[in-house]
Amino acid sequence: MVGMSSENTTAPASTEQDAPRATANRSTTPGSDAFRAYIGSNWAERPEVVPGAREQASYAAARRARVSELYPGRRLIIPAGRLKQRSNDTDFAFRAHSAFAHLTGWGSDSEPGSVLVLEPNGSGHDATLYFRERAGRDSDEFYANPEIGEFWIGPRPSLAQVAGDLGLPTRGIAEVETVLDAVDAATLVLREADPELTDRVDATRLVLAAEAGADLDPEDHADDDALARDLSELRLVKDAFEVAELRAAIAATAAGFDDVISDLPRIVAHPRGERLVEGVFNGRARADGNAVGYDTIAASGPHACILHWTRNDGPVVPGDLILLDAGVEVDSYYTADITRTFPVDGTFSETQRLVYETVREAADAAFAIVRPGIRFREIHATAMAVIARRTAEWGLLPVSAEDALQADNQHHRRYMVHGTSHHLGLDVHDCAQARREMYLDGVLEPGMVFTIEPGLYFQPDDLTVPERFRGIGVRIEDNILVTADGAENLSIALPRTADDVEAWVRRLS
Repeated sequence: MVGMSSENTTAPASTEQDAPRATANRSTTPGSDAFRAYIGSNWAERPEVVPGAREQASYAAARRARVSELYPGRRLIIPAGRLKQRSNDTDFAFRAHSAFAHLTGWGSDSEPGSVLVLEPNGSGHDATLYFRERAGRDSDEFYANPEIGEFWIGPRPSLAQVAGDLGLPTRGIAEVETVLDAVDAATLVLREADPELTDRVDATRLVLAAEAGADLDPEDHADDDALARDLSELRLVKDAFEVAELRAAIAATAAGFDDVISDLPRIVAHPRGERLVEGVFNGRARADGNAVGYDTIAASGPHACILHWTRNDGPVVPGDLILLDAGVEVDSYYTADITRTFPVDGTFSETQRLVYETVREAADAAFAIVRPGIRFREIHATAMAVIARRTAEWGLLPVSAEDALQADNQHHRRYMVHGTSHHLGLDVHDCAQARREMYLDGVLEPGMVFTIEPGLYFQPDDLTVPERFRGIGVRIEDNILVTADGAENLSIALPRTADDVEAWVRRLS
């Protein structure tokens, strides 16, 4: 990796603000007038091509209109967020806040530090996108600023190009100062997206509170919190574009699972085979999408009993099961979330098959009840009824299945402590700030997308189960779309039955 030069600190203050974490103590960037004149001259003309609006622009506009209806007369500030430091002068890959992406249609090509503002206009809102556009070759930014300079990170878009692409009026990021200067009691901000910008809003609120006396409490963020909640709930029902993007993410994920199984001989031969599983899948995510939607869980053998095993540093051993929980995030940020558990050598043992088919039975029972009008919580209850019945039949519970299902008991949950479903979309755990009555107690509607993912996990040292069960962990996770009269399993193309999974592994490995 090329070492970053610091910005030219002798450059005129009118160019651009310095990039963070400058390395002035080791900078070799030339600062002479002769160099500036030479590097700023003799560049070919770059004709500016303004694109037409991307497909999701109209959908984003409709989403903004719904938000406008919820907040008449109130200024809304929705930041994309900023780069986050990984170490010293390197950053994590930028990912805009999901609410910002949802309302703008900007995904993996979005610019750090951007801000969407909905300004009340009397009858609704005027939406404007503020971002830091590219600097000209007459500025030192393009060669001396490692955070945003084109010499360092490549070309960046102009205001006109983004305006055409997203179907949104755009302004330079410096002009957002006029918005911040106009903050009043009716202004709301999505607090979590950009803490620095939120601090600016709060500072103005403190001044307003001092001027208003006891009539304004600057520590009361209830209205901001309501905005975050409403933006989260706005995503509970997916539109046609979102469903199509989820289908694409799921297709790429299915290809990634095939890649892993095809590479099993090499994976098994490596002492940290789980790392190879993760790497192979992540290669597909980068090839066919933006990245992975969350840290891949490549849990082989007893690691499959650890629900969020992401260290992925163990061997992949024939005779064991491997639980692969992974999802490709496409460039629009929509992500799949799929789990399959399969035998490393292509054949389930008798006990492995028993556990696997029980988990599938629970998943199938849950899927069978999905339709508009039922409550989300019923999906979990249906899967748990199967888990309770089977673990009681195996003699693992100190009470009957019926008694275990009582709210005061729940003995069967020892072997599956997590929930069965969560909403899916821009976030792998989408709509997380929605109210309970809209989420867990919510009524299903066409267009909702969520997971169904029961499991059974018998820890290696669990003395409540016979030895033959210990160290076995199984989860089956599918992505479900609620339709007008039922449901569609969007990930049904990946093998699910024990017989089909065995054939899958044997065919590809």
